[in-house]
Amino acid sequence: MIEFFFDCSSPWTYLAFHNIQPLAKEFGAEIVWRPILVGGIFNTINPSVYAQREHPVEAKVAYQKKDMADWARSAGLAIKMRPTVFPVNSVKAMRGCIWLAKDGKDMVPFARAVFEAYWGADKDISQEAVLTEICRGLGIDPQKFLAGIGEQAIKDQLKANTDEVMARGGFGSPTIFIDKTDMYFGNDRMPLIREALARRKERAA
Repeated sequence: MIEFFFDCSSPWTYLAFHNIQPLAKEFGAEIVWRPILVGGIFNTINPSVYAQREHPVEAKVAYQKKDMADWARSAGLAIKMRPTVFPVNSVKAMRGCIWLAKDGKDMVPFARAVFEAYWGADKDISQEAVLTEICRGLGIDPQKFLAGIGEQAIKDQLKANTDEVMARGGFGSPTIFIDKTDMYFGNDRMPLIREALARRKERAA
């Protein structure tokens, strides 16, 4: 089993979200999608992210742009390195992922559309108008969606997921676990995840 803790406000998470799916299919592994609020993690245990934004190392920033472009090209994705609204408040979108799952729907198409809207089309996913547009494109009733994400149980689950990943050693998005205890952080860990899944397959043979 692969647990994928994620927040759509991260471009590296967009890459990992895209890349983990064919990898899981290749090894016959189930993905359990766990929406979180990465800002809650930064506020609680990883404020260094804010310090880096306030005092960027220009050479590192320049390389990150190239690195992101390289990874996006490799994945066949369109990613805008710095959207107009950055950072973005993703809480409604992430609650939406949880609500869809609890309503018996697959959250993956919605999460993909949110990633594409923000990182590809430079749309502000904190706005209900943008989320409404995404819902309509996927055949989701926008009124039910907006009412659902306001439910206390949905809010509580998002917080619980965020608290859980921190308790298990996570400090950002994406955080990926294989079989509960084997943790990986970031899109660039995909080769190591592949090796872990291969070892798992060998043990099961």
